[in-house]
This record gives sequence, C-alpha cells and structure tokens, in this order.
Amino acid sequence: MNPHNPTIFTKEGLEELKKEYDELVNVKRLQAVDRVAKAREMGDLSENAEYQSARDELNFIDGRISELEEILRDVKTVQSSNKKGKIDVGSKVLVHVNGKKDSYRLVGEWEANPLEKKISHMSPLGLALMGKKVGDKVEVEAPAGKIVYTIIGIE
Repeated sequence: MNPHNPTIFTKEGLEELKKEYDELVNVKRLQAVDRVAKAREMGDLSENAEYQSARDELNFIDGRISELEEILRDVKTVQSSNKKGKIDVGSKVLVHVNGKKDSYRLVGEWEANPLEKKISHMSPLGLALMGKKVGDKVEVEAPAGKIVYTIIGIE
C-alpha cells in the first residue's frame, strides 16, 4: 500500500474487515490446517484429492489473510460529518434520477457493494457526488448515455 494514499474505510466497514480477519485467523485457518492433517493421514498424497483440496483451501485462506494484513497496515477511517452539508465518504445520499428516488452510501473502494447500494467514492457516480450539496445536479456517463442525478438529501 502507498503510505501517501491510505485505504479509506467507514467505521462500520473497518469493523467488518477486522471481523473477517479475526474469523480467518482464529477459526477458518485452524479448521483448514486440521483438514489438511486429516487428509494427509489418508495415505498416498499424489492421488489424494481431499489432500489437494484441503491444501488449496488453506492456501486461499492464507492469501486472504495476507491481503487483509496489507490493507489493515495502512488504513484511514472516516466518519461522515457532512461538513457544511457536503457529500463525503460515509454520507448517505438521496437522489432523484429518471423520475424516481434512490439512495446510496459512499464508502471506500474495499467496502463497495452495489447490491447494498454502497458505492465507492472512486466510482464515476461517487466521484461526481463528492463535495456536492442538496440541490446540486451531477451528470454521469453511463453505457446508455448521460444520467442526471439531483441531490435531494444527505445524511
């Protein structure tokens, strides 16, 4: 990670990441190590599909643990303060678009989940919304053309 560009998280997002890390280190990795040991006891390792599967799972868990450790080394937590009524990371934004109301929460890149309406502050819509206030309109290029969002609320 770049020390001049820390990974941004909301307080809730960082708590979820730490919970995932704890679960991997203290539960899932131990289970995977036990699975490898049991599979090893089954005999010939060259033809033991269970052993290979258990090793693959352990390698995946170890890789994810390393990735999370790297992220957690250089993290910046933000809390939405809506300074001066402007949109920032952590803000929940209510918009009017294409004749209907919709809401999004701006989060760090690692927290983004479009299905939960959590959008990255670095996404095209996130970038367009950053720093804006109620009443502002933003245009975002989409595959179907320009989409205009009118900001009608910020939490």
